[in-house]
Amino acid sequence: MDALSCAGLGARRNEDIALDLLKFVAATVGVGRPAAPSTGFSGASTPKPEEHICQLLSLYSRCLKAVEGHGEEQAAEEPEIEAAQ
Repeated sequence: MDALSCAGLGARRNEDIALDLLKFVAATVGVGRPAAPSTGFSGASTPKPEEHICQLLSLYSRCLKAVEGHGEEQAAEEPEIEAAQ
């Protein structure tokens, strides 16, 4: 039983890797962050929390497909995720 519990310590699940990839991409492009207040004209309204959630879930599914190796054939079918600005 000890061999089974120690066998998985070095391996990571695809879901964990996809979550780390999601965190990196979201932090890099600013998905999920509220828009910074600025003076002057603001062209876009602030996105609703539901829109942030949908963006993050869509991004997670794309990250999981990329980790599993299915991302290349699905890339043409899915729309691009717009970064919140």
